[in-house]
Amino acid sequence: MAAAAALLPWLIGGCKSAPQYRQEADDAAYRIIQQAQTQALGRAEPFTISVPERRLREALLLEQALPYAAPDSLGSREVELIPQFPDASYSQQTGDPLPAAPWLDRAAQQGMTINLNEALMIGARNSRDYQAQKERVFVAALDLDFERDAFRNTWAGLMASEGIAELLGEDSAGVEHRAELTLTRQFKSGMLLTAKIGLDLVKLLTGSGASSLGAFGDASVSIPLLRGSGQFVTTEPLRQAQRDVVYAIYEFERFKQTFAVQIAAEYLSVLETLDRVKNAEQNYRSLIGSTRRARRMADAGRLPDIQVNQALQDELRARDRWVSAQQTYERAMDNFKVQLGLPADAAITLDPTELDRLAAAVPAPEAATATGEPAPPADAPIVLVPPNPADGGPMEIPQDRAMRLAFDHRLDLRVAIGRIDDAQRNVVVAADALRADLTLLGSMSIGERRTLSSAGRDDASLRFDEGSYSALVNLDLPLHRTSERNAYRESLIGFEESVRDLQATEDQIKLAVRDDLRNLMQAREQLRIQAQAVEVAKRRVDSTNLFLQAGRVEIRDVLEAQESLVAAENARTAAIVQYRVSELDLQRNLGVLEVSHDGLWREADLRETDDDEEL
Repeated sequence: MAAAAALLPWLIGGCKSAPQYRQEADDAAYRIIQQAQTQALGRAEPFTISVPERRLREALLLEQALPYAAPDSLGSREVELIPQFPDASYSQQTGDPLPAAPWLDRAAQQGMTINLNEALMIGARNSRDYQAQKERVFVAALDLDFERDAFRNTWAGLMASEGIAELLGEDSAGVEHRAELTLTRQFKSGMLLTAKIGLDLVKLLTGSGASSLGAFGDASVSIPLLRGSGQFVTTEPLRQAQRDVVYAIYEFERFKQTFAVQIAAEYLSVLETLDRVKNAEQNYRSLIGSTRRARRMADAGRLPDIQVNQALQDELRARDRWVSAQQTYERAMDNFKVQLGLPADAAITLDPTELDRLAAAVPAPEAATATGEPAPPADAPIVLVPPNPADGGPMEIPQDRAMRLAFDHRLDLRVAIGRIDDAQRNVVVAADALRADLTLLGSMSIGERRTLSSAGRDDASLRFDEGSYSALVNLDLPLHRTSERNAYRESLIGFEESVRDLQATEDQIKLAVRDDLRNLMQAREQLRIQAQAVEVAKRRVDSTNLFLQAGRVEIRDVLEAQESLVAAENARTAAIVQYRVSELDLQRNLGVLEVSHDGLWREADLRETDDDEEL
């Protein structure tokens, strides 16, 4: 008993420390996730919910001396833990699988510039939504580990010491020490086994001071023969937990695709607003120059004052648009920083050359029609030429092929199909609950227990030939199954709902793919139209300026030409961005955009191949 007394504080405090339990849970969850990734995706990649040791958000707050409400805003590592917090080493945990972050060294720069790839990686490290999605996968893995635990050997131990004073005709007092070890095992067939072995040590502290040792063993088994029997029904919670982990992996992959496209779309949208600022500034400068020329011409008597005032009014409107464009850009930039998980007031800029590279990558538009070409006769037949699919980019694929790719690669479609199988199994389990309970029960007991009243008896021994054995068959007829009946009917409704969910998912995929293909075609046409419109607008500005000098047009014509040029330039940039975003949206909705663990994507090659599975 001395050894047991020495172990008592350890047992009371817990066999393991809180950090050890955390590490054990992490090991189990990450092992399950690696296995699920291989099963679901055919590959395993680094995965952790531990935050990086140093993130850009914290670096910007500190290096750029930005205000923050409390040290807690810097991250969980900076939170002052309460004295009762059980895991003091939690804030020092490591395990970041992402590559080195070179942008951290630039955090102190006022106006540090990040390119698109860096924005994708920063989002993977700093976005709160991204972290929450990873944690959902982790929790699903923990749920599976718990379900697996139901089919493992479960041990329970009990140690107790008790001092007792009894009045049995004469005063007597003593101590009782008890130790028990229990094993419980649930088998996949439905059988439940419980076994217990224990020792009693009792000693009188008065009278003869007698002592005795008790030893006992119990075992019981429960075997369902009807309701709740069989591996299919018994292991359903385990099977569902396994599938839920796979679903969580699918959902996380789908989230990564959507997140990457959103980041890229917002990045390009911010650059588009920046381009609008540049166009507005250039327009403002041009109108200032036009107003000055109008004043000089008015001073020379070549232009009436009313046209000078028209130029001045357009100059003021241009200034208003310039200021408004700046505010729109700053607002869009702040929203983008928050989307990445960064402080809104951080000094960050985006790489404007990304827009130039994008303009070079989209399909080249046709040149504008020269004004010197002879026009066809006014009464000549007008033939409208529809968009030519042959002029499309590499993502503009036939619709039937796009549908096949989507059905082969969309992970949420796989989840919807899997949910139908889940619903069917739920029907089977619910129908099983309608059956009668027929259970075979068996028990065994050997040895004897000891108390103070039996302290004078000889020590007990474990003898199987002196044990007690029993068997029982228990039958519970299904005379009242209202709850189970309703659950069964609801399971059939759930099955029908799962089929409708699949149909809705399929229809939404078709709708999204068809829209993406239409958007690509429309963006390509807009790109072609706006490129020609810019050329025409430039020629119009040049000619009206010349005609103004010659006195053949009014200042209003110059102002309108300049306004048309700005509108055309803005529309061309919008078309370039829209075409690129439509390409990314199509790949996302086809499910072929592969995003790595660090947030970077690998775009699909949608050119016709002999085997689309190569994608």
